[in-house]
Amino acid sequence: MKQTDEPTKNIEPPDAIIDRRRRRSSQLIWIIPIIAFIIGISLAVRVYLEKGPVITISFSSGEGIEAGKTKIKYKDVQIGLVRSITIAKDRSRVIVTADIARDAEEFLKSDTRFWVVRARITGGSISGLGTLTAGSYIGMDVGTSKEESSSFRGLETPPAVTMDMPGSQFILHSDDVGSLSAGSPLFYRHLQVGEVVSSDLDKEGDTVILHVFIRSPYDAFVRNNTRFWHASGIDLKLDANGVKINTESMISILMGGVAFDTPIDADEMPQAEKNHHFTLFSTKDVALKQPDSIVENYRLVFRESVRGLAVGAPVEMKGLTVGEVTKIKAELSRDSNNLAMLVNIRFYPERIKPHKSGTSDQSKSAESRRMLDSMVKNGLRAQLKSGSLLTGQMYVALDFFNDVPSAKINWNANLPELPTTVGMMAQFQGSLMKIVAKLEKMPLEQLAGDAQTTIKSLDTTLKSADKLLKNIDKNIVPEARLLMEDTRKTLDGANKALNEVKQTISSEGSLQVDLRETLRELGKAAQSLRLLGDYLERNPEALIRGKQEDRR
Repeated sequence: MKQTDEPTKNIEPPDAIIDRRRRRSSQLIWIIPIIAFIIGISLAVRVYLEKGPVITISFSSGEGIEAGKTKIKYKDVQIGLVRSITIAKDRSRVIVTADIARDAEEFLKSDTRFWVVRARITGGSISGLGTLTAGSYIGMDVGTSKEESSSFRGLETPPAVTMDMPGSQFILHSDDVGSLSAGSPLFYRHLQVGEVVSSDLDKEGDTVILHVFIRSPYDAFVRNNTRFWHASGIDLKLDANGVKINTESMISILMGGVAFDTPIDADEMPQAEKNHHFTLFSTKDVALKQPDSIVENYRLVFRESVRGLAVGAPVEMKGLTVGEVTKIKAELSRDSNNLAMLVNIRFYPERIKPHKSGTSDQSKSAESRRMLDSMVKNGLRAQLKSGSLLTGQMYVALDFFNDVPSAKINWNANLPELPTTVGMMAQFQGSLMKIVAKLEKMPLEQLAGDAQTTIKSLDTTLKSADKLLKNIDKNIVPEARLLMEDTRKTLDGANKALNEVKQTISSEGSLQVDLRETLRELGKAAQSLRLLGDYLERNPEALIRGKQEDRR
């Protein structure tokens, strides 16, 4: 075989044939990730668009709260979930971060409230028992403010009243909170119509401020001069009608309570607006006491001890309270060493004599002065009296006395002075001291000597009487015994005679038999006379002619 070294000339490579089917299949592979990317973007956008706000809530403790588990509920509907729990920088509180659903964003107002719902036992109820199995959650109460917020301060206890509950809130002022607390019931005619929302002190610390809530429609009964009072515990009253025990309910005994009512003459007053301020009185009697339009101040001067008299003690007239003691102090007289006790009183003249409606205050004051001048002229005096023998409490009594020196009221003084007289206790002490003085003046030693002489004489007399009795027993008694025996024999003879008389007049005695026979004969004779009388009445001529039978 012959080999040639010449290269091959004019030989071209064949043309490439393109496979269209394989190219289409490679392009389809990129469509899947593109679609997945689009779906992911759309899901992310959707999640972003549907994502609600993030809020923070601070609590004093993180008890019962867990990240990723604790839910936030409004009216038992979940609207959020706790994302994380951290401690504040100052370590005073716990900061809870939570996600809120977008459709609940409008609930986040500046006055919206949050609290941890857990099992709680209070004086009036038991709440949150469902959390024992399902776990604690954060409750929510939507506020009414127009301002929005994302940072909140959680409540330590659930609110007594929610924002959407129909009713009205009022403010009470009291000197003492007593046994009241948040959740204490509020009563109207023994019906529970509300509760105490909160209690706090004012800025000066002198007055307790209570916020109370009254449910609708009972809040319509609260008027501008409605009276509120403490209804805690048991009200025990002893009066002329006996013992009265009054209480609102067992709940008020355990956890306190407030009651209110409106005086009868105030029904036409307008309804009280929300957050109206009222005074919380100590008792019902004090709350419903009719206010006095005229109050006059007077001074009383006593020269005796005022022990037992206290500020607030009543001033009474014939058992009617017409005032009260406002001040007690001592004053040493300059011209003598006598100590006077000055007692200031507040006097209500309208309780004695009511004024006509429409009378001016000046006319009322002038009429009151004329009334007191006339009463003092007729013997009106102020006197200290004991109100209770057990406690020793005193009160001021206004009464009329006959044998008292004349007196007048000086109306030009800064504080007019009403005349006084010595009290019953001081009079008793004075009389007792007089008796003691008389006893001291008596010659007790001489009386004791005379008493000893009298006793000796009496002893001698008793001895003589004893001798006389012994003599009677020896001499006179035997003769008396003989006399008694003769008397007994005489009585026995008289007894026998009486027995014989009884036998003689007895039904079986001879006298009784003869007497009966005689009576029978007399009866027969009376009958014959009666027959003769009847015959002569029919035949009077028989007295002359005789009987017809005899003539024949």
